[in-house]
Amino acid sequence: MKDVTPLTEDWTLSHAPADVPPPAEAPAGAPADAPAGLVPVGLAPAGLPAGIPARVPGCVHTDLLAAGLIEDPFLSRNETAVAWVGRTDWRYDTVLGPRDTKHERTDLVFDGLDTVAAISVGGERVADTRNMHRSYRFDVTDRLDRAAPTPLGVAFTSAYTEADAVRALVGERPNSYPEPFQYIRKMACSFGWDWGPTLVTAGMWKPVRLEHWSTARLATVRPHVTVDGSTGLAELRVDVERTGTPASTGRRLTARARVGEHTASVDFDGSDTTLTVEVPDVDLWWPRGYGEQALYEAELELLDTDGTVLDRWRRRLGFRTVALDTGADAHGTAFTLTIGGEPVFARGVNWIPDDVFPSRIGPDRYRARLTQAAEAGVNLVRVWGGGIYESDDFYDVCDELGLMVWQDFLFACAAYPEEQPLRSEIEAEARENVTRLMPHPSLVLWNGNNENLWGFRDWDWEPALDGDSWGEGYYLGLLPRVVADTDPTRPYWAGSPWSGSWDHHPNDPAHGTAHSWDVWNRADYTDYLAEVPRFVAEFGWQAPPAHATLRRALPGEELSATSPGMLHHQKAYDGNGKLERGLAHHFAVPGPGPENFDRWHYLTQLNQARAIATGIEHWRSHWPLCAGTVLWQLNDCWPVTSWAAVDGDARLKPLYHTLRVLYADRLLTVQKRDGRPVVVADNQSSVPWDAEVRLRRTAADGRTLAETTVTARAGARAVAVATVPDELLPDADSAKEFLVADAGELRAVHFPVRDREFAYPAPGYDVDVVDHGDAVDVVVTARTLLRDLLLQADRLAPTAVADRGLLTLLPGESATVRVRGWDGGGDGVGEGSVAAVRAALFMVEPA
Repeated sequence: MKDVTPLTEDWTLSHAPADVPPPAEAPAGAPADAPAGLVPVGLAPAGLPAGIPARVPGCVHTDLLAAGLIEDPFLSRNETAVAWVGRTDWRYDTVLGPRDTKHERTDLVFDGLDTVAAISVGGERVADTRNMHRSYRFDVTDRLDRAAPTPLGVAFTSAYTEADAVRALVGERPNSYPEPFQYIRKMACSFGWDWGPTLVTAGMWKPVRLEHWSTARLATVRPHVTVDGSTGLAELRVDVERTGTPASTGRRLTARARVGEHTASVDFDGSDTTLTVEVPDVDLWWPRGYGEQALYEAELELLDTDGTVLDRWRRRLGFRTVALDTGADAHGTAFTLTIGGEPVFARGVNWIPDDVFPSRIGPDRYRARLTQAAEAGVNLVRVWGGGIYESDDFYDVCDELGLMVWQDFLFACAAYPEEQPLRSEIEAEARENVTRLMPHPSLVLWNGNNENLWGFRDWDWEPALDGDSWGEGYYLGLLPRVVADTDPTRPYWAGSPWSGSWDHHPNDPAHGTAHSWDVWNRADYTDYLAEVPRFVAEFGWQAPPAHATLRRALPGEELSATSPGMLHHQKAYDGNGKLERGLAHHFAVPGPGPENFDRWHYLTQLNQARAIATGIEHWRSHWPLCAGTVLWQLNDCWPVTSWAAVDGDARLKPLYHTLRVLYADRLLTVQKRDGRPVVVADNQSSVPWDAEVRLRRTAADGRTLAETTVTARAGARAVAVATVPDELLPDADSAKEFLVADAGELRAVHFPVRDREFAYPAPGYDVDVVDHGDAVDVVVTARTLLRDLLLQADRLAPTAVADRGLLTLLPGESATVRVRGWDGGGDGVGEGSVAAVRAALFMVEPA
C-alpha cells in the first residue's frame, strides 16, 4: 500500500523583492520573447518581513492576516488597502525530510495551486502550473536526497501578470467587469463581483503531500452508476499508472470492487480495465421530499500478483436515474429534471463560494450552510460558474441531505478565448473535475457556463469580437464531448440562460432556462407576474445584511444608507438606487440620514422578501409549465448588501424565513387568473391535499366583512385552483379592504393596492417575554392589523436567532417567536427585556 506524507506544516511565506532575479524562462503564458517588464518585481510595502509563518492549505491573505501584517479586508474599507497583495509575487518554502522509503517512486502532489506557480525541488525548477481548478502530480523520486533534507519552493506570479501576458497573446475580449478574469483559470470572483470584494489570492489552497508507491497506483476511477429495473449497476472504469520499472511493466494486476455487500473483480495486464458490480433489489437515492437518500459504501482495491494491496479508492455511491426533459410543446421547450422517472419541481438556490478565501471553508461550514438550505425547503443547489468546483465535502453533504446539484463549468459573464494556452488547460480541468465529482448521486446536471451565450447575443459582444473566439466552442463542442466521454449518465446543458439552440433567443423564457434580471434592474417586482418561464435559473432582489453583521463589519461608523462603509459594502452598479426605486413603488422611502436607517433597513429587507415571494408564488402556481426556480443567491462570501438569504456572517435575513414558506411542500397563495384573484394550492408532496381554505374579506381595522370556506383539491405533486366568490373580493382599488386566506397554519393575504396607498392603522400590540432557560419566547398579541411584523433578534444580542420571520396578524391574534442566544438582557426577563423587544420589532406603518 502506498504511503502518504502530508505537507501542512513548517512553511514560510515571502514576497518577491526587487533584487531577486526573475526565473530563467518567461512566466507561464508569456511569449518566448517577452520583455522583462512582464516579470513583476513585487509591490509589497517596504519593510515587509520575509519568512512569515504560513499555513497550508491557505493563501497569502490569510497568512498575512495571521501575522498581523494586514487589516481584515472584510471590515470597513480595508479591502482597498490590501489591493497590493494580489499584484505582488509571493514564495512559499519548506524543507522535505530525507527520502526514507522503500517504495519505487515518490510523487509530489498538489490538490490545488492558486494559480500561476513555479515549483522548485532542491533549488531546481521542476514544473510550472497555471490553473487553480486542477490538481498536479510530479515525480520527484530522483530529486529527494536519502541522507539530507531537500528544499521545496513554490513561487507564485501575480494573477494580474499572468492575465496580462495571456491577453497579449490572444487579444482583448469583452467582459462584464473591469478585471481580467477570463484570461486565467482562477476563481473569477477573486477579482470582485457585484456582491464580492476584489481580493486576488495566491497560495496552496488545497492539501499538499508526498505519495510513495510501488508497481502501480490508481490514477482514476470513473463509476457509471445506473439502474436496470430493481438492480443497481456500478460500472467502474479504472485507469492505472505504473512506475515504469521492468518489474512493473506488463505485470498482471487485479482490480477488486465492493459496493455494499456485493463484489466483483477482474485481472488485467494493461493500464486500464472495467468491472461492474451488480446490486440486486437496490435502494434508490432520491431528492429530499421524494424518498430516502440511500448511499452505498464503495471500495476498489488494486492488488499485486501476490495479493498485496497497492492502492485503494473509497467513495459513497447512490443509485438513481436522472434525465432532462427538453421536449417541445404548445408553450415552447420544456426544462424539467426527472429523477427516477418522476418530474421534479426544482426549489433551488444559487451557491457562490462561501468565503472569498476558500481555504477557510471546511466540512463543518459546508454542513452548516447546506443544512440551512435544506431546512428552508431547498432541493437543488446550483454551483455558479464564477466560483470553484467545491470540495468533495460539499457534495457529500448534498448526497446526505438530498440536495440535487446543478454544477456549472467555470465560465461566467465574459468572452473566453479558445486559443492556447487556455484551451488545453480547460479540457484538462473539465475532465479531472467531471471524474472527481461523478460518484456523487446528488450531482444531476452539468451546465456549460453562466450568461455567456446570452452576453454574446445581447451585450454588444458580437461586434466587439469581430470574429474572434469567445467560448462557444467550449459550450457547444468541447464540454459536451467531455461529459459524453467521461460521465454519460448525466445530462449536459450548454449554458444558463440557454434556449437549447440559436433558433431562439438565449434568454427566451418560453424555451429552456431563463434569467430574470430586468425586473431588479429596471422595474418593479410585480413585473414577475408578466411571464411564466419554463425554468427560472436566476432571479433576485437585494437587501442589506443583518444589523449585527453591519455593526461588526463597519465598526464605529454611524450607519446610514449612504454612509461610506455602507456604500463600500454595496458592490452592485447603482445598487442603492435600485433599492430605493424598488421601495418607492410600495412605500414612502425613508431619508438617507442616520435617523432613518433602521426604517430603511427594515423596509429594504421586507421588499426583498416580498419580491421573491411574488416571483416564486406565481411561478409555482404554474407547475408543471414552470418546472423550477433557482433563487439568486443562498449565501455571501463577506459582509455585503446583496441578493443573499444568508448573509456574510451566516445570519438569516427575513428572506430566508420567507423561503421556508415558499419552498415548503405545500404552498397557499392568492394569484390572478384572467384578472381575477383565485386561491392556489400547490402541493409538491406525495400525498394529496384537500385544502379547506377559510376566506375572509377584512377591513383595515380588522373587522370581518364577509367569510366563507372553499376547497382546493390538489393531488400529489399537483396544483389546484379555487375560485374566490364575488362577495369575498375586495374592490380592485380599495384602500380599506383586503383578503385573508387560511388553510391550517398556512396564510395568504391579498391587498388590492400597494402599501403606500392602503389605510393602515397605527400599529397596536402587546408584548410578553417568557424565559425557558435555553430559549426565550417573545409573544406578540395584535390589537390592530400588524402586517409583516418582524423581530430582528440580532438587535437583542449579536448571538440571538429567531425561529420565524415576517408575520401578518389580525386584531386579537397572537404569535410566538422563539429566540435562542439571548438571555433576556442579563438580569432575567422583565420590563427591560420587553422594552428591548419593542425596539427590535418592526412592521408596516401608515404612509
